[in-house]
Amino acid sequence: MASKSHTNFSPARIWTLAAATVTQLLRMKILVFLLVFSFIVVAAGFAFPVLNPEQQLKQLKDVSFGALQVFSIVIAIVATALLLPRDLEDRTLYTILSKPVPRYEYLLGKLLGVILLIGAGLILMDIAFSGVLYLREKLLLSQMVEALNVQEQGDLEFLKGYVAKQGLTWNLHLGVLAVFLKAAVVASLAMMVSCFASSTLFTVVITFCAVIIGHGQAMMRDFFLNGKMTEVMEKGLSALLAILTPDLGVFDVVENVIQGEVVTWAATQVMLGTAAMYVVGYCVVSHLLFVEKEL
Repeated sequence: MASKSHTNFSPARIWTLAAATVTQLLRMKILVFLLVFSFIVVAAGFAFPVLNPEQQLKQLKDVSFGALQVFSIVIAIVATALLLPRDLEDRTLYTILSKPVPRYEYLLGKLLGVILLIGAGLILMDIAFSGVLYLREKLLLSQMVEALNVQEQGDLEFLKGYVAKQGLTWNLHLGVLAVFLKAAVVASLAMMVSCFASSTLFTVVITFCAVIIGHGQAMMRDFFLNGKMTEVMEKGLSALLAILTPDLGVFDVVENVIQGEVVTWAATQVMLGTAAMYVVGYCVVSHLLFVEKEL
């Protein structure tokens, strides 16, 4: 029975490794990012007083989503790049692998810990962001009603609809979901690079380069491939490019959310499917690299 429990896939072991990873990352003062984000959101919520109400709410969303994306991408790359070297340095890796823990469970536990931390951080930021946006929306509506001396119910409903279009909606949370899915893909990519990297700096630089290329894939395809070769070759090269670097443009719905446009269910399904494909693919390659790594 004992050997069977050692060879089988164990979600409990992965969860234990993930919880230990979250604790390890929290010791790196990761919560400082949350305090900085809260300050940025509150400051953005009451800045830009010379703009009209619609522009003020757009600016608040623009600044907040920018901070969300910086937080998630930086944590996904840096935290993941530090994990393997840190475990090697303090010999935690040898302690874990000397026990009946398969290497793929170690990798999955580490990646899950990073993703859990990013997810928890984004939820807290989303709550702070939504709270400030809601308060700002109500304050602007009150100021407009007072300034225009609105008395008629029809005029009041029109103003409510005008402000609410750029205010707090469920669409906003789909934008945060897109940020999270992109960060999960980047974290799994960083983990794959760290499995063959010679240093933490190499992992960080290569992953940042892949992220930049991943955001410009659509533009590169249009510039280099569109109409310049046969359809079969274009599809083949597009697929090769998408394999070498993740197509992060799929997750770029934040600008639509800022403009008040609705993120459709079809777009959400594409984001979920793309994220699952890349995370699973990078985990498989990471295992193949890590299982051959001499420790």
